[in-house]
Amino acid sequence: MQPGRGIASVLSSRQSRKSASRAEDNSAMADTEEYRNPTEVQMSQLVLPCHTNQRGELSVGQLLKWIDTTACLSAERHAGCSCVTASMDDIYFEHTISVGQVVNIKAKVNRAFNSSMEVGIQVVSEDLCSEKQWNVCKALATFVAHREFSKVKLKQTTPRTEEEKTEHSVAAERRRLRLVYADTIKDLLANCAIQDDLESRDCNYMVPAEKTRVESVELVLPPHANHQGNTFGGQIMAWMENVATIAASRLCRTHPTLKAIEMFHFRGPSQVGDRLVLKAIVNNTFKNSMEVGVCVEAYRQEAETHRRHINSAFMTFVVLDANDQPQMLPWIRPQPGDGERRYREASARKKIRLDRKYIVSCKQAEMPLSVPWDPSNQVYLSYNNVSSLKMLVAKDNWVLSSEINQVRLYILEDDKYLSFHMEMLVHVDTTQAFLLLSDLCRRPEWDKHYRSVELVHQVDEDDAIYHVISPALGGDAKPQDFVILASRRKPCDNGDPYVIALRSVTLPTHGEMPGYRRGETLCSGFCFWRKGDQLTKVSYYNQATSGFLNYVTTNVAGLSSEFYNTFKACEQFLMDNRNDLAPSLQTL
Repeated sequence: MQPGRGIASVLSSRQSRKSASRAEDNSAMADTEEYRNPTEVQMSQLVLPCHTNQRGELSVGQLLKWIDTTACLSAERHAGCSCVTASMDDIYFEHTISVGQVVNIKAKVNRAFNSSMEVGIQVVSEDLCSEKQWNVCKALATFVAHREFSKVKLKQTTPRTEEEKTEHSVAAERRRLRLVYADTIKDLLANCAIQDDLESRDCNYMVPAEKTRVESVELVLPPHANHQGNTFGGQIMAWMENVATIAASRLCRTHPTLKAIEMFHFRGPSQVGDRLVLKAIVNNTFKNSMEVGVCVEAYRQEAETHRRHINSAFMTFVVLDANDQPQMLPWIRPQPGDGERRYREASARKKIRLDRKYIVSCKQAEMPLSVPWDPSNQVYLSYNNVSSLKMLVAKDNWVLSSEINQVRLYILEDDKYLSFHMEMLVHVDTTQAFLLLSDLCRRPEWDKHYRSVELVHQVDEDDAIYHVISPALGGDAKPQDFVILASRRKPCDNGDPYVIALRSVTLPTHGEMPGYRRGETLCSGFCFWRKGDQLTKVSYYNQATSGFLNYVTTNVAGLSSEFYNTFKACEQFLMDNRNDLAPSLQTL
């Protein structure tokens, strides 16, 4: 053996052992590390005096800059190219942030569509001395991917955790809400009586709206631009917050606190060298709060007469006393014409904000079983109906309870509810199965729990309200009746299910009747997944309410086979009618 070769061999062997050891260490580290979403971006900022307002608290404008930056980085990490802010959904500020505290911002892509994506943002403040943390706000932003010479088709996100699956599923419903927002305002103003109490208000305590008007111009300089040369969206939002605060201060003659922002909507870009005109005015006051409307217009040269409307938003302010309680505000007197229109629209937006906070933003466990239905809250009830079912579907801890002839029964137990889920494969086209079960009037043909069904109101092509009569359960002497909102959705993308969501609502025309016991359903419905040509996975979900609980536990425990028999009857109904669809449903 040659000495040189022997030494080389020994060194090579040692190097191999070291590489193997490092690989084992890296593998062990990978196993112990927590899963992290590949699009997640985190930012931590120490609040300095230069970041604060006159009260020594972090300026909301500065916070908006940090939020937009973090969200944009997350969007670009997923897209692999430049992204621009398209909109920022409602933001409710729960806590202020003081000098010396740390702002922790986390952003990740919830779902990608064709060229746009929804980014979820969470903001938490941290006191380094006490180690306490507070939730500041949550936000949802929409970003659009942009390439200069080619069209962008975004890859889909792959949700792994229960939270990611829920956000991914519900993002499609939130996108639907954004697209119909303007129409919702118009319908509310056209179909609902907005109370106009101007004449009954005390003129001595009214402030003319014109006194609150603010107009400010900003020249977009290179420090205001993003890495694409356009005006940084966070900077525009900060300028808007500034003029809105001035308008609110002119009404209350003190320093107001921003509590909520209603949807920044970017209508177009602006570039370095543009002049941005920011206009703000108090639209309406509501005893303890006021709405300020802000719009941004852009122009290039001073001689230009045409200005581009590039952004708008509505901000809600309050004035807090020494105990952080909101103070009463003076009334506003709008100008005739556009001022009165803005005044009425502000009342409509307040109604929508309350609906969203009551119906959309609250936790499912906090929802009353039957919510009053009316045309003004229909959009948000439909959203809640579908998103609640999707959240139930996304739960990770379903447990297989039984399986009979390929019909599976799962149960889910949490602190408040017992839910069950049944699934089977049916040799029927997915769209046909969806259309057949969408018509609740035909459900008595296969479900003996539905004795009769009356269509009360066809709200639109996706939503309908039914009055259902059910036979008495167990030892109950009276049959039950339900008023049910049925909301149906086609898939937003490949892999998404068809959805039929059901929940109880109340109608003034259908109150409780003496001969019946009013039943309620909190969350139930069907999901349909395409598993092949003429092959569909049909799943039924139900979050059991107290009046239904004994019946559910009897079936789950195996003391009754009614669940199984009903689901098999559903399968037979689909098989018998798979080529016989009602013409009205074929247009869906």
